[in-house]
Amino acid sequence: MTSVSRPKKRLATPCGHLPIQIRALFVAGSIRASGWLADAFAADTACEVILTETAGMVEGLARLRDENFDVVLVSHEDGLDALDFLDAMRGGGGDKQAIVVLGENSEQAMNAFCYEAGADGYVCLQTATTRALLWTVTRAIERVRLDAENQQLKQTRRRQLQNERKEVARLLSERRALVDYGSSGVRAQFPLLLTSLYHELLQSYIVMGSGRLADDVHQFTDLLTTHGISPQDAMELHLQVLDNLLHGLGNRSTRHAMTRADMLALQVMLNLATR
Repeated sequence: MTSVSRPKKRLATPCGHLPIQIRALFVAGSIRASGWLADAFAADTACEVILTETAGMVEGLARLRDENFDVVLVSHEDGLDALDFLDAMRGGGGDKQAIVVLGENSEQAMNAFCYEAGADGYVCLQTATTRALLWTVTRAIERVRLDAENQQLKQTRRRQLQNERKEVARLLSERRALVDYGSSGVRAQFPLLLTSLYHELLQSYIVMGSGRLADDVHQFTDLLTTHGISPQDAMELHLQVLDNLLHGLGNRSTRHAMTRADMLALQVMLNLATR
């Protein structure tokens, strides 16, 4: 591996920059094999690399359990199969650790195997420069960081949706209690035509709001009146259809749907009151 010596500074490009410092664990097949690598990093002063060396799979895995590193550099050589090390590391829960494999074989021969085993990159020591290795390491660290952030965002969004659904279930329960108050508690049965039409109307209302659906609401209210549906039964119909519709929303927000549904129910009730 060759090195390029330049003044030490934070190298910036349109695609990012090298970090000021990298804490790296070098896992080799034999002890004291990292001297050449430490010298190469020292010669290229664009980034400070604090290098810790271990020999063999057992010692490397043990060190990872005790300390945190920005990246793990694994030597693929006679005394250490980097792919076996990757299998053992990922199997032990090291899926959030940046890993770059270093070897003598060409990138064409090793890239696919390393990626399939869970590595974030492979560098052929015969052809790569130190600067190229630094950028490969930096990209690996950045990818792992972004993956962790994305997972955290997904978990946060999942919790938000769960909380929303719990809140909507509570609101539905409160509305159901108001409708059931003073009634026999037996759920009303409605003609399929009314149920289907109201489902379409409610679905459109949630998406579009009231602006373009005023005539549709009036027409549906006339249909309720024709079928002799009381305001209490109309609210029961609303809750039945809304409950089914909310269960089919998947991962979309239910809070927005609940707000729009309340607006439609109010509009229908007001129209019924004027009949």
